[in-house]
Amino acid sequence: MGGIPAGSVVLLIGDAGAGQSEFALTSAVQLMLHAEDPAGHPFHLGAAHGTFEYPSAILYVSFTRTRRQVLDEIRAAFDPLYPEVVQRHLTFADLSASYFRTTSVPSAWSELPSPFSGIVRDPGRAEDHPLRSLADALDRNGAGRVVIVDSLGDLVVRPGLEPGDLLTFLKGLRRRAKEWGGIVYLLLPRGVAAPSVEQAMVDSVDGVLSFSWTTNANRSRRQRSLLIDKFLPVLSHVAEEYQGRFVIRVHALTGLVTTQHERI
Repeated sequence: MGGIPAGSVVLLIGDAGAGQSEFALTSAVQLMLHAEDPAGHPFHLGAAHGTFEYPSAILYVSFTRTRRQVLDEIRAAFDPLYPEVVQRHLTFADLSASYFRTTSVPSAWSELPSPFSGIVRDPGRAEDHPLRSLADALDRNGAGRVVIVDSLGDLVVRPGLEPGDLLTFLKGLRRRAKEWGGIVYLLLPRGVAAPSVEQAMVDSVDGVLSFSWTTNANRSRRQRSLLIDKFLPVLSHVAEEYQGRFVIRVHALTGLVTTQHERI
């Protein structure tokens, strides 16, 4: 999976705007471009050699946003190629009905009609729970796909959802994902969860990529950086001199790219 073991559950944690969403979308688009043109592998995914498994499609799961809102955001941020590729391969799971059920949000707000096809709608039955709805969406549509769950932060702040339930779910997801053979990206804004809960999340997944804004005394502006905090199958194959912090940039044409490596 582009250097990430198939079946991995990867936590993308970061400061606001530091690149975790852009990483997930860039990864998904580049993998879908490979699916459309396998001969272009070196261009899309680099020249690494080996036996790779590639996902067949994208599953985007949202608890609070609509398909239109997500695609509009991608259109505004990236070159037209990005939303076009995403749309061709996208299944969108809208779990807003169960997420907002029993909250102060009017039901009409979470049940907005959509003209798009390719949407998995959560019916929001009274017995449903956001985690149960998420599990159902993943079981139905997650196998062999790039899955983007946007986001764990929504679940952390959702009234009535206990941290212990979320952590248990993540452990079960890690076990189940090995059978799907795809890759699951879990977005988490830094600082939303209590430190102990955040650390428990780190312990409950296969890999953790940390995104942050950094400053340098020699620079007049801040820059985005990426750190591989945890990923045993990956880090064991990375030379020690490269196990540091990667400076990253986000551009409308290229998505997220690494520009240099810094020892820390």
